[in-house]
Amino acid sequence: MKPLIILSGPTAVGKTELSIKLAHEADGEIISADSMQVYRTMDIGTAKIKPSEMDGIPHHLIDIIEPEDEWNVSLFAEYAKKAVNDIYSRGKVPVLVGGTGFYIQALLYDVEFSEEDDNEIRKRLTKESTRLGSHALHERLKEIDPVSAEIIHENNVKRVIRALEFYELHHMPISEHNKTQSERKSPYDFRYFVLSDSRDKIYDRIDRRVDKMLEAGLVDEVKGLMDRGLDLSYVSMQGLGYKEIYKYLTGEYTLDEAVYILKRDTRHFAKRQLTWFRHEKELMMISREDYENDQLILEKMLEESDAILK
Repeated sequence: MKPLIILSGPTAVGKTELSIKLAHEADGEIISADSMQVYRTMDIGTAKIKPSEMDGIPHHLIDIIEPEDEWNVSLFAEYAKKAVNDIYSRGKVPVLVGGTGFYIQALLYDVEFSEEDDNEIRKRLTKESTRLGSHALHERLKEIDPVSAEIIHENNVKRVIRALEFYELHHMPISEHNKTQSERKSPYDFRYFVLSDSRDKIYDRIDRRVDKMLEAGLVDEVKGLMDRGLDLSYVSMQGLGYKEIYKYLTGEYTLDEAVYILKRDTRHFAKRQLTWFRHEKELMMISREDYENDQLILEKMLEESDAILK
């Protein structure tokens, strides 16, 4: 089996700089496991790494599609596998980096996430979400699949509908299906690290990151997307930072309300990410609280990865 290193963790925990150092030491290239950084022109709200910050490390699955395009876990798995093979062809080690646990699971265990064609159930649920609101559908999901409801935010209408649709079609929770798939044997000789920190420190980083996004021009970035015809019907515009500022620009929120909701929902998102990782297997949690600096964390990851890098 060929080597694969994974560095994940909640948003704003500080994965980016550490991943660059890890890739250098492992003679690797980075594959982004982020559901938003695939979109071109969506840079500020996604906290996308700048070319100047890559320090010569090639990055894959960043800036590869337009905001109008669809992106999902199946497409990620397809593109990520191609990137992995491309990296292996140069004798390098793929380093998968990002906080989307669903995507990581898809690549790591070669998971088959069932994707049915558009159907009457999906159409009905979509109409119900418009008529009843996202909260009502999420409450329904809580009743039939509390595990998925804990992981999927009610504002992620597409995934809520997908989970409800799966239950109606297969008479089982999608979380149970995903658990079964995650028990498949990985085709990789991997090391899976999840970086964490105290809740207060993560939340503080989130607040400061949002403030920096606004200073960097997040409002103008969202306005530019709206000027090219994008609205909340597009998957890309459902991302944190985009939907809140969209609602500010359309008059639904004041700017203060939009910023408050963005910070609050990003904190909730970080909490759901950690919940996901607690359900995963074969990973090593690394808390910043246990290390004095990033160098010691890097040394720990390299020590754990030594066997697969030889």
